[in-house]
Amino acid sequence: MQGLDINFFKFTIFDVIDVLLVAALIYQLYNLIRGTIAANIFIGLAVICALYFVVRALQMQLLTGILGNFMNVGIIAIVVVFQQEIRRFLLLVGKNASLQRNRAWWQYFFGKAEVEKNNYARIKPIIDACKSMKQTRTGALIVFARIYDEQVYQNSCELMDARISKRLLESIFQKNSPLHDGAVIIAENRIKSASCILPLTEKTDLPAQFGLRHRAGIGITEANEASAIIVSEETGEISYAKQGRVKMNISFAELEKLLNKDF
Repeated sequence: MQGLDINFFKFTIFDVIDVLLVAALIYQLYNLIRGTIAANIFIGLAVICALYFVVRALQMQLLTGILGNFMNVGIIAIVVVFQQEIRRFLLLVGKNASLQRNRAWWQYFFGKAEVEKNNYARIKPIIDACKSMKQTRTGALIVFARIYDEQVYQNSCELMDARISKRLLESIFQKNSPLHDGAVIIAENRIKSASCILPLTEKTDLPAQFGLRHRAGIGITEANEASAIIVSEETGEISYAKQGRVKMNISFAELEKLLNKDF
C-alpha cells in the first residue's frame, strides 16, 4: 500500500494501526497496574530503559555495559515482577474472547428476557441475604468464581457443596459462627467453600475505611476471574469488586444488575 512520504519519514496505514494497537495495549496495561506497587516498579524500569539509550548515545561505555546486561535479562525480570498483572491481563483477554461471546450466543438463541428471569431466581437468595446483613451490619464477603478448582481452595477454606439460600449465607456470616471469618466462594450455582483466606490487594490508593475484608475482595478479583460482594461490618454498606476495581455503597437495584451480568 502506498504510504505518505514526509521528507525522511515514510509511513503507511499499517504503521498508524500499529501505533494505535500499541497505544491501546499500553493503556490496558496501565489500567491493570494503576494504583498498585507494580506501577512504581514499571516507572522505574522505564527510567532505566530511557537512561540506557541516553548513555549509549553519549558513548558512555561503562554505564552502557552495566545497563546493557540489565536489559538482556529485562524480559525475564518483567515476567517475574509482573506475573500477577500478566495473569490478570491474560484472564481479561480470555474472558472477552470466550465467555462473553458464549453468553451472547446463549441470549441470542434463548432470549435475553428468559436468561434474566433464570438469573433472578438464582440471585434472589443472595440479594435477600445482603439486605438482611446490611440491616444488621453483619460483615460478609461473597466471591463468585467463574472457574473453581477445589485443589486451589482446599488448604485455605472449609469445603462445602451446598445449595445457595438466604438462611445459609446469614448463618455462615453470623459473628458467632466458626465460618464467619473469611469468604464464601460461589461457583456453578453452588456454595463451594466458606471461611476462605484470600490474597490481599497491593493497591495503595484505597479509601482509608477499607479493611481486610475489602482488600481481600479486591485482591481475589485481581488474581482470578471472579467478582465479589463486600458487606461492611462498620457501616453496612454494600460494595462490589471486579477486575481489581470496586464500586462503593451500591443500591440493591444496581447489585441485581451486576449479578445478572456477572453471575
